[in-house]
Amino acid sequence: MSSEPYARAFDLSGARALFTGVAEGNLALHVGDDPNRVRARREVLERELGVPLVFVEQVHSADVAIVRSERDVRAMREHAHVADALVTDRSDVALAIMVADCVPVLLADEERGVIAAAHAGRRGLLGGVLGASVEAMMGLGACPANIRALIGPSVCGRCYEVPEPMFRESVEIQPALASRTSWNTPALDLPAGAVAALRDAGLAPEGIEVLERCTLESEELFSYRRDPRTGRFAGVITRSPRAV
Repeated sequence: MSSEPYARAFDLSGARALFTGVAEGNLALHVGDDPNRVRARREVLERELGVPLVFVEQVHSADVAIVRSERDVRAMREHAHVADALVTDRSDVALAIMVADCVPVLLADEERGVIAAAHAGRRGLLGGVLGASVEAMMGLGACPANIRALIGPSVCGRCYEVPEPMFRESVEIQPALASRTSWNTPALDLPAGAVAALRDAGLAPEGIEVLERCTLESEELFSYRRDPRTGRFAGVITRSPRAV
């Protein structure tokens, strides 16, 4: 771990949100890294947070895993559920999403004590993962107007080049995704698409914060587009008062 491993930590409406980086090491078990080293890095993060971490097996879906009980926490730690978002109202767990160009979105309703973490790539955004996450939060009592969102580092609209047919298909579903690369070819702006999806789900514009940092341009963050053999960094959120 780096000497300042959680420099990208934020207060988010009664919750603690953070993003790891290259300095904290790869946190994914599916990219060919030594599993023991990955688990050791996760354990370091857990010790800093003071609560167990829960991950999911991400598949670019709109599925949401809800952590309701201690039994859920144990089950998900033993075997990650297949989903692309996590929601809970518990204060004894941290929710983690892994990315390396896709958008990590962290959400919190302080009044109701409900938090969420979502993985929103192109397919997930178009499939409605953020709307599904907000809906799941509402199922635990959250109110969209009270939810604050933190949109973490991802590939930016100046760098996320896509083929023209993919561009047209994506923008037809979500116009806010439309962008051009810095070399003037079709591109998608995932953070802008995430903002639009959250507003469509009922969040107030002033409740949405975007960290404008491009993973492709920043060597401090993992980027699949820069190196397909790369690791994954995490977006993490917890209600635990013990968290850093």
